Amino acid sequence: MTKKRILTGDRPTGKLHLGHYLGTLENRVSLQDDYETYIMVADVQALTDNFDKPEKVRDSVYEVALDNLAAGLDPEKSVLFVQSQIPELAELTVYFMNLVSLERLQRNPTVKSEMKQKGFGSNVPVGFVNYPLSQAADILAFNADIVPVGDDQSPMLELSREVVAKFSNIYGYSFRMPEIMVGRVARLVGTDGNAKMSKSLGNVIYLSDTEETVRKKVMAMYTDPNRKHATDPGKVKGNPVFIYLDAFCKDKAKLSELKERYAAGKVGDVEVKQYLSDVLNEFLEPIRERRRYYEAQPELVKTILSNGTQQARITVAKTMQEVRSAMKLFGT
Repeated sequence: MTKKRILTGDRPTGKLHLGHYLGTLENRVSLQDDYETYIMVADVQALTDNFDKPEKVRDSVYEVALDNLAAGLDPEKSVLFVQSQIPELAELTVYFMNLVSLERLQRNPTVKSEMKQKGFGSNVPVGFVNYPLSQAADILAFNADIVPVGDDQSPMLELSREVVAKFSNIYGYSFRMPEIMVGRVARLVGTDGNAKMSKSLGNVIYLSDTEETVRKKVMAMYTDPNRKHATDPGKVKGNPVFIYLDAFCKDKAKLSELKERYAAGKVGDVEVKQYLSDVLNEFLEPIRERRRYYEAQPELVKTILSNGTQQARITVAKTMQEVRSAMKLFGT
């Protein structure tokens, strides 16, 4: 029986963080034994808002590959590849551009939010507005059954499903209908209490952070702003420190007892943060260890990316032969 297929990816604009791990990486690693898994380093999409910083994107390709491998991605089980090295993805994007209106792309809530965050108005690059369609091409070129992403990417999957239906109606070729898979924590708050952990906001804990860096970031975290003394009853719900503990603490009995003490004013913020530091560093240590292993072998990482890209091109080439034939393009 043919395995179902997964396609997901990361924009290489820096190292990956805990929020990204919970949103997508955890699912990738857990599913790679049972699914045909493709992980894309989306450098073309990263250029949509970093077109004037190509070196940043190029250098981050390696960092993102390291983070995926450190998180537990097995190159013997998963295909790790670079988007720009598969030109057929750009070709398919162009074909899909005839199926979707500009107004439909501009309605995308994630695009609207990111445009506002980046200060784009009428000067927004066409590539940036169009990147959801590029994502649809990536997903459908691999005929992915499942797409593990953060919850903010659900509008992208909705667009992909629309493209599947429209392409089939016009050309009679049916891509697989992709399904979204959101992580067990759909969106991890930032260390500053912001609704989302984001590199641009500087409120992140990276997978590659040292033990000391993690402790410093945790000790600076927001807790209950209305709590002035350790003996004051504290608010647990919505408290970033406890949100992180809910996500990463394995000892649920101890966590429950800690919440009760905090709510009763019997434990201070410092003690709670120290415990969170211990929990996070215990979680991150095996990731750091795998990262050190691959960092010591940069040529191995390059080989993994090269081999994965070759394998990905074979898969995409088969899809594109079928697409061109369905579209009755010259020479098919």
